[in-house]
Amino acid sequence: MIVLGVEGTAHTMGVGIVKDTSKVLSDVRKTYQPPEGAGIHPRDASQFLGENMNAVVEEALGKAGISFKEVDLISFSQGPGLGPCLRTAATGARVLALKHKKPILGVNHCVAHIAVGKIMSGFKNPLVLYVSGANTQILELKEGRYRIFGETLDVGIGNMLDKFGRETGLKHPAGPKIEALARQGRNYIELPYTVKGTDLSFSGVLTNAVSKFKVGIPLEDICYSLQETSFAMLCEVTERALAHLNADEVILTGGVGNNSRLCEMLNLMAVEHDAKFSVPKGFCSDNGAMIAMLASLEYENGVRMKIEDTVVKPNQRTDDVEIFW
Repeated sequence: MIVLGVEGTAHTMGVGIVKDTSKVLSDVRKTYQPPEGAGIHPRDASQFLGENMNAVVEEALGKAGISFKEVDLISFSQGPGLGPCLRTAATGARVLALKHKKPILGVNHCVAHIAVGKIMSGFKNPLVLYVSGANTQILELKEGRYRIFGETLDVGIGNMLDKFGRETGLKHPAGPKIEALARQGRNYIELPYTVKGTDLSFSGVLTNAVSKFKVGIPLEDICYSLQETSFAMLCEVTERALAHLNADEVILTGGVGNNSRLCEMLNLMAVEHDAKFSVPKGFCSDNGAMIAMLASLEYENGVRMKIEDTVVKPNQRTDDVEIFW
């Protein structure tokens, strides 16, 4: 079975083509770059997605070496995400499905991030740390749903890093630039460490880090301290969940999972608890392949959609989705 997946929840127009759930035939992405000093404006991002979708689809088909005749299913990210972006991607997917007379399936973006991690690791029931722009959650599959053990109470860690980047003049996306600067940091500066039970809060560490920058503390030291503090918070809650749930597998997924320091810290924590650790390298960031993988799983397990069922769901949560595959 060959599935074409369209990702369009925020800044990335991604199209991935997957065969038999796990074999990635192609993965093409084009990412919206906001003006310097600005965040992602939904209107501008959705326009970028619409302008680039056709070219990305054609490139993905070309790299996969197939035509639309060989595609069995069209899938897309139905939610959560920015409404205008979701609607643009969904409309494009509907057009493709109707034009080429293919079935269509919308899937949850967050569950897709988890699915690609599980498929690539081969883990059966891992504890998941899902860290992206708007989302920061620690989850495990229980009784047909991903149950959230802990999550951010305010801003997601990815958005926190991007907000810090805007305040300090780092071009979007700020995460990779903060990671590079952190490697040059030499002095740890104390920042607010906010863990509330099994939940986290990143607004305080963000505000304090920006204030440190404004009084002239070297940016390299602030980036180093910001990573060490916020990542330690993530590791603490993940470790608490690991012990409480008696898990023996840990997956890191989502865009912030690209950070090598976070991978290192989580791997050390997992090793100390005799747990396996995995991260889907190359597929942590938003991509169409993960959408296609999840859609393939769902379709093979009997999930079907009519065109009228493909209305986008900007506020859909990870734990809203019934998992029976």
